[in-house]
Amino acid sequence: MKYAIISINNKQYKVAEDKEFFIDRIDEKDIDLKILLISDGDVSHIGNPYLSKAKVDLEYINDEQGDKLHVRKFKSKSRYRKKIGFRPIYTLIKINKIKA
Repeated sequence: MKYAIISINNKQYKVAEDKEFFIDRIDEKDIDLKILLISDGDVSHIGNPYLSKAKVDLEYINDEQGDKLHVRKFKSKSRYRKKIGFRPIYTLIKINKIKA
């Protein structure tokens, strides 16, 4: 199975060909892609720190809202309780091709 470890805006993701995955919301033009590792089962190419000649062809699909997250704050003995909820926005990305 061919996979790659990539860094998009200082967050690392393990991706494979023809797979879709969510990242934190980002504009299509602002994708800062760096390839750290490519593995093809037997052979692995490891960057120092990045692979310069390798390419990962990705496709920006759309933005979607995630599930609601609840954040609760509590302080004992002071009757302080607070509940905040928000829905993060994610970007759906599809990996088309990984080239070593």
